[in-house]
Amino acid sequence: MNENLDPGLPVEKSSEEIQADEVKNVEENVVEAPVAEDETPIIPTEDEVAKEEPVKSEPTEPEATTEPPMVKHASLTKEEIIEKLKNLASQEELPLRTEVESLKQAYYKLRSASIEAQKAEYVEAGNDIESFVASPDPSEDVLKTFINEIKEKRASRAADEERQKEENYQKKLGIIEALKNLAESSDDFNKLYKEFKDLQQKWNEITLVPQSKTKELWKAYQQHSEKFYDLIKINNEFRDYDFKKNLELKNAIIEAVERLIDDTDSVSSFHQLQNFHQQWREIGPVARELREEVWNRFKEASTAINKKYQGHFESLKEKEDDNLAQKTAICETLRNVDYSALASFKDWDDKSKEVIELQAQWKTIGFVPKKVNTQIFEEFRSLCDIFFEKKSDFFRGVRDEMDSNLEKKRSLAEQAKLLKDSTDWKATADKLITIQKEWKTIGPVPRKYSDTVWKEFVTACDYFFEQKKKNESEQKTEEIDNLTAKKEIIEKINAIDTSLSASEAIAQVRELADEFHKIGFVPFREKDKIYKEFHKAVDAHYDRLKVDKNERRMEAFKSSIKDNLSKDNPKRALYKERDHLMHQYNKIKSDLQTYENNMNFLSVSSKGGGGLLKDINHKIESLKAEMDLLVKKIEAIDLNLNELEQ
Repeated sequence: MNENLDPGLPVEKSSEEIQADEVKNVEENVVEAPVAEDETPIIPTEDEVAKEEPVKSEPTEPEATTEPPMVKHASLTKEEIIEKLKNLASQEELPLRTEVESLKQAYYKLRSASIEAQKAEYVEAGNDIESFVASPDPSEDVLKTFINEIKEKRASRAADEERQKEENYQKKLGIIEALKNLAESSDDFNKLYKEFKDLQQKWNEITLVPQSKTKELWKAYQQHSEKFYDLIKINNEFRDYDFKKNLELKNAIIEAVERLIDDTDSVSSFHQLQNFHQQWREIGPVARELREEVWNRFKEASTAINKKYQGHFESLKEKEDDNLAQKTAICETLRNVDYSALASFKDWDDKSKEVIELQAQWKTIGFVPKKVNTQIFEEFRSLCDIFFEKKSDFFRGVRDEMDSNLEKKRSLAEQAKLLKDSTDWKATADKLITIQKEWKTIGPVPRKYSDTVWKEFVTACDYFFEQKKKNESEQKTEEIDNLTAKKEIIEKINAIDTSLSASEAIAQVRELADEFHKIGFVPFREKDKIYKEFHKAVDAHYDRLKVDKNERRMEAFKSSIKDNLSKDNPKRALYKERDHLMHQYNKIKSDLQTYENNMNFLSVSSKGGGGLLKDINHKIESLKAEMDLLVKKIEAIDLNLNELEQ
């Protein structure tokens, strides 16, 4: 660091020091619109937002003093000048350059005067002026030390400022990236708008950035801000559409609630009202000028229903004594449980069902007098806790027995695995049957091992009996013959004359299909292949003749019934299939009722209502057709079950 110590030369500023004196750019400010409660914010449009170019402010000058610095410091001694420089070097705030320069020049003016006096005295003593050398002044080194300290502090401060500018630059780049993401986000617009205003605030709070990057930053910020305001314009258009749609939905709810006022079932009306309130909360706002009118109408109808419900509720208080008697009886039943009689899993399970039924019954009983409500509930809960704690104690007590049962079943599973590859069919079958009977006599095992040990055991048994079945030569021959017969029928189906009428062709297909299903088992490895060929041949005719899809499904279902009849326990297989179909039927019936109920809430005159009604009608017809097919399948199973029972 070279400080100019010659009082005759001006002090030059570094580029960093000049840049530090510049004033930061003024960023664009956007006015935020207030957001009313329960309303989409009214967002300013593009035309309402001022888009100003960044303006640079003029550098400010230090406040003028009453006299020039040189005049101000002209009367100071060297010691006073050095003391002032010492104070300026020790203070936290950087001194003005003019102040430091003035003190330095005042010092060297005194130093020059001192040198001139020494020179005059040297000449008067008869010495040659050319050989004159000024005596060194120790105070000059002190002066330079303080000036250098000030200069180093100024350089350090400038470096800190440059680092801060770079950090500010990175922060503003982050804000620009966040603005870009906002314009592309699909989040709730209220949330996006708040984030946008927060980003604007952060941008305005950031001060200096590198001068060379100011214009680049501003252009990027302006570009992504304008994109967001384009999004605001679109959102305002959607808001108006939503207001109109929300008004239609809320008016429909109000009309439905007003109809509930005349309903004689106040409890049902009250619960339906809760559903309508939930729907109301899920619907967005309406136009501001209609909001109070719509809400007051809904509130008045709700108040009328609540008053009817409150009257009903007050009448129920008369039943509180009876409810108390019922709850007291439940507690007495729990108190009288004979735990000494519960000696097995079945006993505990049966008693647990009774306790759970009592708990369910408790929930159906209404209020009791308030003064005993806590007491009777605590008594009930305590008795239930005692029961289930004793049940847990019992199960913990039999854990050792379950572990022993596990070891026994693992042993049987190992025996079965050792026998599964035996070809001594009769003797091994007898041994496995004996093992299976012994398995049934062993009690339960820990649940986490139950499935694993069972699968090991049953897999080994099934493997042996399957091998035994495959190795029965007579049955194998029969299966091969069946395969040949089924292939012949498939060829006959493929050979049906396509010139026949639809009724004649379908009759032949069904006759051959019946013959196909009457034929017994085929080799297991050929089963899937022959059935695929059969269905391919039948479907070719059905496609050509355009046979109804449900009719085809019924034919395929009859085929599956034939397969079930050939199993070891056909009745069990058919009942299982029937239960599955009944479950499907009940589910579809429930869906059908839901769609029919929803029809009551739709209006053809409402926007989009006609198309929605058509869709629902189509779904209702499809569900009815599916239910009819399920009924036919159940009837077909019932017919076969009746034949098996005769």
